[in-house]
Amino acid sequence: MTEPRDRRELIVSTAAEMFARKGIRSTTVREIADAVGVLSGSLYHYFGSKDDIVREILMSFLDAIRASYAEVLSHGGDAARTLREVVLVSLLVGRQQPDATAIYQNELRYLRESPQFKEVLAAAADVQRVWLEVIERGVTDGAFRDDIAPRIFHRMIRDAVWLSGRGHPDAGYSTEQLADAITAVFLDGFSARPAATAQA
Repeated sequence: MTEPRDRRELIVSTAAEMFARKGIRSTTVREIADAVGVLSGSLYHYFGSKDDIVREILMSFLDAIRASYAEVLSHGGDAARTLREVVLVSLLVGRQQPDATAIYQNELRYLRESPQFKEVLAAAADVQRVWLEVIERGVTDGAFRDDIAPRIFHRMIRDAVWLSGRGHPDAGYSTEQLADAITAVFLDGFSARPAATAQA
């Protein structure tokens, strides 16, 4: 017989896959219950509402990110190194929780519509704050350009990270190699370096 904790985890993982694939609005409690193999009424024994399931999925995801970022920041290091580590741990969490990553990326409008997600939005703001602080430190130190607003740079690199991190590594790249590639492109560009001019 399935234990209650196992059943709760099955509900969460099943719902996360459905929310990521179909969207939160298009997924019903009955569909989740059917997929898990319980009656809709039985599902409410574990969660009060569909939004309670969403909240658990996203808070677990965001708590994992915040813990990873705190570990990165505890290492110190310059802005470029810290940015690379933030990229890496973001990719690692994203690959551990791909469905939650998709929900986080796709459902911001839904989250903003309900006061129930106030804690989720506050956690998301904490995540954004870490990115911005690292980027702004690099600008202040002269390591990063000052002619592009940190918020714009953050938005671009954030989307590159979360979208690149879904699924399996491309072209045989490990997660570490992908983190290096993303960081290199955003900090150094993609243009080939000109060959050194031969001395006469």
